[in-house]
Amino acid sequence: MDTMGPGFGSGFDTGFDFFDLFPIFFGIIFVLVIGVFIVTAVKGIGQWSKNEQSPELSVPAIVKAKRTQVRGSRHHHHSDHHHHHSTTRTTYYATFEFDSGDRKEFQLSDQDYGMIAEDDIGILTFKGTRFLGFERRKDSTLNQSNQ
Repeated sequence: MDTMGPGFGSGFDTGFDFFDLFPIFFGIIFVLVIGVFIVTAVKGIGQWSKNEQSPELSVPAIVKAKRTQVRGSRHHHHSDHHHHHSTTRTTYYATFEFDSGDRKEFQLSDQDYGMIAEDDIGILTFKGTRFLGFERRKDSTLNQSNQ
């Protein structure tokens, strides 16, 4: 006597086999992964194109905030010697405020991030969402009425 229940060799055939659905599930996951990859690529190309068409602007600005985003992973290598390997990636951001009071955040390189400080005043150069540079002014005048 089979105690596994219906559909598991009991002689009662439901006509349903879970393993028949595996190719369908695999296909759906495959299409979703490829779809996400394509959407991400199209968005990236669209943003690049928009940046290329934008004018290069140099405007007075104040560094209002800085932040970092650290992403990492840890790898374990199986061998005779237990070896753990961690990788991290840090992305740097700075928020600038313009004379109008508007603010815009840009992704910066580690070198640019290290050369600016909050409340620095200077000329921000950018093209679309692409940070091109920040020239700090040694004198603290920038047409800011709240200083």
